[in-house]
Amino acid sequence: MAFGARVLKTGLAVTLALYLSILLQFPTPAGAAIAAIFAMQPSIYRSWRYFLDQILTSTIGAILALLGEMLLSNKPIAVGLVCILVIMISMKMKRADTIGLTLVTVISVMDASGQWQFALTRFLLTMTGIVAAFIINITVFPPKPRKQYIQQIENVFGSLSLLLRTAVSHEMKESVFRDEKKTLEDSIKSLADKYALFEEEQKQLGSAKYSETRQMVVYKNLLTSLQKGFEVLEAVDRHYFQAERTERTDELFDRHLEQLIKYHETILLKFENKLKPGASDTDPLGNDNDSFLEEAIKSYDAEKSGQLRLSVVAAAIYDYGYQLERLDKLADQINRLSANEKD
Repeated sequence: MAFGARVLKTGLAVTLALYLSILLQFPTPAGAAIAAIFAMQPSIYRSWRYFLDQILTSTIGAILALLGEMLLSNKPIAVGLVCILVIMISMKMKRADTIGLTLVTVISVMDASGQWQFALTRFLLTMTGIVAAFIINITVFPPKPRKQYIQQIENVFGSLSLLLRTAVSHEMKESVFRDEKKTLEDSIKSLADKYALFEEEQKQLGSAKYSETRQMVVYKNLLTSLQKGFEVLEAVDRHYFQAERTERTDELFDRHLEQLIKYHETILLKFENKLKPGASDTDPLGNDNDSFLEEAIKSYDAEKSGQLRLSVVAAAIYDYGYQLERLDKLADQINRLSANEKD
């Protein structure tokens, strides 16, 4: 993991949790530090939700630990049974992300022979750590996932365009291509996780404004376009070079990929409002996507090996182009709405 804001904030949260524990004269400050590590979340909303969820599950865990010690003693098998019960309850309540810290509380309470004073101290330690993490999260480099999402879209597109431009021409070293493709795949998965976070927040917060819903549609289509581009890379890597081809075929696929990349770049510029007036009304793709597929079908030669593989690649490229056309229409709609709102 590279050094970043979250790494720094985790260290600061641990430090603050330890200082608060010492200030409150808790006997074992390490428990608060452990809680702070678990509680550092990628957004302020998740930090707050984690705080509420952890209060609930830790309370249940401490009560079950006390009851378990009273009824079953604190033998290893009894501790294991109570842990299983806590996990099942947490999963049923859809609080799976709090299980780790809750189990630490359960084991600590049962190990202390079920003393209720220790259970209360353990609970307060956990809350101290979570509060410390929440304070650091909202005061030190507060997360701005939506701004980071757009920046990451631009970075991922840069990597995608480089790989697509060299995919058919096969100019890049295979080892470098594989490494770059794996990095790109991880980046797209990271974007998908961020989008899932936005969706979760919107659902949990209830009724969203029209502008926020519109923004979610934009985020979704931007992500889908990158995913479709990556599917082209996968298809080329798996099928293209295993098929018997002519120079004309290579030229056809390479030329259309170059056109799609430029089209994708133009659409992103539309969303960023960086094009000159009137330039955003042009259609860089036109009917070329359909023409490409027709030419690819015409070049099909059953006597040559691997022709079906070329069909798979052509279909992936066509699907990428189709998604870009949808993204282009969305960009035009957003620009028109923005212009109307200004008027």
